[in-house]
Amino acid sequence: MAFIFELSLLQWMIVILCALFIGFAKAGIPSLGILVVTVMMFVFPAKQSVGILVPMLIIGDIFAVTYYRRNVVWKYLLSLLPWVMAGILSGYFVLDYINSDQLKPLIGVIVLSMVILHLFQSKMGEKFNQMLPESKWFTIFMGMLGGFTTMVGNAAGGVMAVYLLVKGLPKQEFIGTGAWFFLIVNLIKIPFYISLGLITINSALFNLWMAAAIIVGAFLGVYLIKLIPQKTFQFLVLCFAGLGAVRLLF
Repeated sequence: MAFIFELSLLQWMIVILCALFIGFAKAGIPSLGILVVTVMMFVFPAKQSVGILVPMLIIGDIFAVTYYRRNVVWKYLLSLLPWVMAGILSGYFVLDYINSDQLKPLIGVIVLSMVILHLFQSKMGEKFNQMLPESKWFTIFMGMLGGFTTMVGNAAGGVMAVYLLVKGLPKQEFIGTGAWFFLIVNLIKIPFYISLGLITINSALFNLWMAAAIIVGAFLGVYLIKLIPQKTFQFLVLCFAGLGAVRLLF
């Protein structure tokens, strides 16, 4: 991955902005994660961007679980994890089989689906939760879908948001439980990405350089989330993410 040291000034600025956005996302604005997934694929080849992004997400996850360490509902995570593992394994074999050009439209479809899900969820409000089942089959489906989407494109934010909404968690527990979920799942993914050659020593060094920007973004996010109208901000983020997804498709 020598190419990561040959980025242009504009590309470096975009990646640093993505690192700040990751911090924001982990501080409580999860839709930013969808935008980061699409933007990173305009800087790096699709498959490599997936591997580069995971350690950056883990840095943000560590901040989030530290900040929200007392706000986690473990029973909802433990029931989901076995099915998430099944989804991760299926995603691993897909990543091993396809190349970057084939991965782009797949990520485009996933991201666009997550954007539509977010918008539908916002529009329907509480009715959205009531439409969804709380059966074991719902947990199995959401776990496998979340595992697959996080493995192939770090794009399980929308899936997890729906799952936790159905469980009726208040805001703090929603963020804290989600933070622990993504830290655990992203750590599980590391050996798979190393096996696929998507995480290397060079990419890990690159991730360390981004750590400061991620932490700054997280602290700014904790402060600014109280000042920014979240619905307006989230709508703009989803619009940009949707445009990025369409660009990946075509």
